[in-house]
Amino acid sequence: MAYSALEPHEVPPRMTGEVAAIPGEPGRYEAFLPSPSVQNHAANLGFLPDGALSCVWFGGTMEGMGDISVYMSRLEPGTSRWSDPEKMSDDREKSEQNPLIFTAPDGRVWLLFTSQTSGNQDGAVVKRRISADGGKSFGPADVLCDIPGTFVRQPVVVNGAGNWLLPVFRCVSQPGRRWTGDVDRAAVLISRDEGKSWTMEEVPDSIGAVHMNIVPSGGDAMVAFYRNRFATNVLSSRSQNGGLHWTPPEPVDLPNNNSSIQAVRLKNGAIAMVYNHSNASTSDARRHSLYDEIEGEGGEVSGTSGEAIASARPAVWGVPRAPLSLAFSTDNGRSFPRRIDLDTGDGFCLSNNSKDSLNREFSYPSIVEDGEGRLHIAYTYFRRAIKYVRLEPEFFEATR
Repeated sequence: MAYSALEPHEVPPRMTGEVAAIPGEPGRYEAFLPSPSVQNHAANLGFLPDGALSCVWFGGTMEGMGDISVYMSRLEPGTSRWSDPEKMSDDREKSEQNPLIFTAPDGRVWLLFTSQTSGNQDGAVVKRRISADGGKSFGPADVLCDIPGTFVRQPVVVNGAGNWLLPVFRCVSQPGRRWTGDVDRAAVLISRDEGKSWTMEEVPDSIGAVHMNIVPSGGDAMVAFYRNRFATNVLSSRSQNGGLHWTPPEPVDLPNNNSSIQAVRLKNGAIAMVYNHSNASTSDARRHSLYDEIEGEGGEVSGTSGEAIASARPAVWGVPRAPLSLAFSTDNGRSFPRRIDLDTGDGFCLSNNSKDSLNREFSYPSIVEDGEGRLHIAYTYFRRAIKYVRLEPEFFEATR
């Protein structure tokens, strides 16, 4: 069943964190997470060692601004309300974005996020904070990767040999131009010493493939899915050696609008992906870049520049970010024949303005499965709030 969007003014009063059943929809529960920020975006879910479900995201006035910081909220086991958020970063000169939580094999909890000036993603670095008490408190922030233009979005994966795989994407600008995403590409940061040091391995022929999302397939086999800067299809590549090397990305049978996706391997072996079921062929809405509204705030044209690529295609921005859909694959990600729409609306994203309620996107989903087979999903709602949805097994029985 598809769910119609609220009116923008209806969202803030619902940001209480209370998880409630949806009348007439058995097995569906929802909440809007509390936040002090007018803009909230890029949620990532993760279970903490004590069983609490954590959600991290970034909030402030507008993506790219210096007041954008990372926030974290928790849903404790047996409770029905998300906690008031804790601010996890506070560099007033930087926009701190795209956080993720990783519980390491030794039980330490890592918080990773990016840090950049204004809209200059090609100057971003990756920072980390580490918790030794299960995510209750975190140490100071330091830099995990100082290669300019390195961005994170998706979870860390540990392969069978114990290597840590952190999927990243490289934001690269062409000489003399601001970053617009035209020649971004995928890579994996690999640690063979439990996060003490990292090496970068690029994914071949991956221009336009970003937000690499690694899903183990059993043994040394892995599949990865990607957002597509050119707004055509979700992309996919494969590894047969524990994620150390990858095939070039190729399209799968799901559209992509140059917005984030996330997939997870379920306990029944299927892959579940949350994404926007739209692409450039479904709308002619376009904007110049992600940071149209703040260009000029950052001073220098770019943080770093790559080589000129004469044949570079322009990244496509502005395709509506709706509907927000959930699809399933039973052939290891080669096809996704079953689809459920979780939220529907016009998905307007030609502006990032949350203060004036101009944005109406559903985007940047995160998905995890718990030990009871329930799916937990969080995503951006109008760039005003983070929405949480829990789907019980009976929900899927009712929607077959």
